Formats: sequence, C-alpha cells, structure tokens
Amino acid sequence: MGQMSEADFKKHIEGGRLSGLYVLYGEEKYLIRKTAKKLIRKACGDDPFPAFNFQRFDGGASVDDIAAAVEALPFMSERKCVTVTDLLPDSLRGADNSKWQELAAQVPETTVLVIYQPSAVQEKKAAKWNAFLKVAAKYGITVNFDRREGLELEKWLCAEAAKGHCELSRREARKMIELCGSDMQTLHNEMEKLCAYLGQGTITGELIETMTARQTEATVYMLSRALVAGEYNRAYSLLDQMFYQNEEAASILAVLSSAFVDMYRVRTAMQSGKPVASLAAVFPGEYKGREFRLRNAERDVKRLSTEQLRGILSQLLATDLALKSSKASDQMLLEKLIAQIMVLTAKGSRN
Repeated sequence: MGQMSEADFKKHIEGGRLSGLYVLYGEEKYLIRKTAKKLIRKACGDDPFPAFNFQRFDGGASVDDIAAAVEALPFMSERKCVTVTDLLPDSLRGADNSKWQELAAQVPETTVLVIYQPSAVQEKKAAKWNAFLKVAAKYGITVNFDRREGLELEKWLCAEAAKGHCELSRREARKMIELCGSDMQTLHNEMEKLCAYLGQGTITGELIETMTARQTEATVYMLSRALVAGEYNRAYSLLDQMFYQNEEAASILAVLSSAFVDMYRVRTAMQSGKPVASLAAVFPGEYKGREFRLRNAERDVKRLSTEQLRGILSQLLATDLALKSSKASDQMLLEKLIAQIMVLTAKGSRN
C-alpha cells in the first residue's frame, strides 16, 4: 500500500496478489495507458464472464453508479474489475468529493478498482486531487508516471527500434526527439512507421528527416538555423510550409523568438565565463529535459555577433507588436521579418 515507484509497480503486476485500489497518474500518458492495460488484463485474468465482471466509467460518471459497481459481488469469479478514466476531483462538488474519498477507503477485496488518467492533467497544487491521492495511497497503491527526458528517453527509443528489428544510434535517437518532440506516444507511433518502412536495418538521420512528422517547434528551429547559416531559400520554403499547414503566425513567431533568445543567453553565459549547461539550472522550466536547445544555440551563435543578436531580437519584438496591431496579413509580416533578419545576418563581424 502507498505510493509506489514505476519499477516496483512493474514487479507488483508481474507477481503477487492485486490490491483493491490503484491510481495511475502523471505527465507521461503513454506509460499510463500501457501500464493500465497490463493491470486490467491481470485483474480480469481468464474470467469466463467479462461482460458481468468488467465495467468501465469515465470521470464524469456518477460516483454513486461507480460505487454500486465496485460494491457489487463478482459473478462466478474470484474478483471483478472496475475502471475509471480521467477523474477530476477538483471539479466535483463537496458531497461527491467526500463520496469518492469514502469509496477509496472501502474497496472490497472482491473488486479491483483502477483509476487512471490517460488524458487529464492535474495541477500540482490542486487541493482536492492531492487530498484524494493521500487517501488512495493510504488504502491502495498510487503511481506517478513522470515524463521521460534526455538520455533515458533516447535509450527507450533505441529499445523501441530494436523491438521492430531495426538499429537506432543514440545520436539519431536524439535527432528524432528534436524533430518529433518528447511525447512517448508520438515517438512510439513514428518509430513503428519507420520500422514498418525499413523492415530491418539501420535507421539513418536522413530517413528520420524524410519519414517522420515534425513538430511545428522543430520546423521553426530549422528555420532559425537556416537564417543563421544564410540559407535564405530554405528559410522561405520552411515558412511557406508552415503556413500551408495552417500554423498560427503567433506560434511561429514565439518559437522563433525562443530560438534567438536561447542564442543570446548562451552568448551571455560564454562571455561571463560560465558553462552553457549551467543555463539549464537557471531556467529549469525551459531547458529541463530539453538541453538540446542549448546545444543547438551554442552551435548556431558562433555565426552571429552580439550586435547582430540584439538587432534580431529587436526585429522580433517589433513583429510581435505588429501582429497584434497591424492590419497587414500575418504571412506578409513574417516574410518581412525573415528579410530583415537576412539583412542583419549578412553583415557585421561574428564575435
């Protein structure tokens, strides 16, 4: 009983008798769905009457209906399984919230109640949710699935490739995360696609760039790289691609601004004699698990002077104000911004 680590919970599912109550929550939805599926399969076992002994509810269902299902005896079986997805205690009225806490404390031995959050995200300071977790940990088992990051995510992605009879280096795994993001469900889907296409063999960086669906963020960072490198045709091509995909101009500008802010921070750290990696500790909300942004900024900033960076940031700010107030089209404003950055990156010393 109590809060359990992911590793211990895996052992718990594989052996031993199941507890009455489980709560699976956290940021990494892929792992929550995958683990809940295993847990439910174990709870149901070889039940000859699944229609009677397995009941599903969502978080919006009546707590009285869920309690009735939990308290009912299994039909010609050792136990029954009841699942509830995306419970949001903080949206419940006081009476219903109290009923949920009572239910968590009184799950009978003949029922396995699985509450898991495949979509809902709770605020860390959500009072009712935290109170419910406290009760759930006292009478059952709770597991928090944190988002995978950095080397751990790269290692997992390499293992996913191996399952599909393919090879993926850590370097290419890092590239895939940069392009597709760190969401494990998205990465799993993209890896399945790559392995199905390749059959078996080595997954190259070229194949990843060609076959995977890039996040808008990744495309914008490629745009910033093209601008810094003076690849202006490629820059306009990437911008056209994003408008063709109906990306919001404000979103494109926000990510592009982040890319150049990253470079400015890196330049400041370098001039102060501090390691670039130290910025992750100064800005944990931005760089934790996304240290590749700092690596990319350190690589790209070498092409620009501090004066050029300041000029680019000034143009980014002016474009942001124009998007909010000008009657000109969003696409025209961003195309103008690209031209202004081109002029800035084409002149001045790089120091």
